[in-house]
Amino acid sequence: MKNLLIDATKYTPMINFDSTSRELNIKGNSYPENTVEFYEPIINWMSWYLKLNRYENVTINLEIVYFNSSSSKVFFEIFDLIDELNNKNSIKINWVYEEGNDSIFEIGEDYKLDFENLDFNLVKKDS
Repeated sequence: MKNLLIDATKYTPMINFDSTSRELNIKGNSYPENTVEFYEPIINWMSWYLKLNRYENVTINLEIVYFNSSSSKVFFEIFDLIDELNNKNSIKINWVYEEGNDSIFEIGEDYKLDFENLDFNLVKKDS
């Protein structure tokens, strides 16, 4: 199965899905000019992959430093998709935050409460 790799820019995160390790990493800033356009192929790819490989364990690591409200909506959509497919997949979500970045931590807490059926973990990044 082909991997998904999108390099980070100043405004968009690095996206790396390694199909061998079944680990999706999203890392960096997320405030693209057109958020839907940027994330649509990623969401489509995730949906396709998770449906095709519905019995595999998958880990999603989100290490977002800063993001805008439209990115927040897309993350909600991603978690909603995972929640929908979670009865068929064993999907673990790690919301990685840096110590002292209270806003990212608090947003992660909100997502965890919104999606209580998911294996959603708040992970403090080692310094």
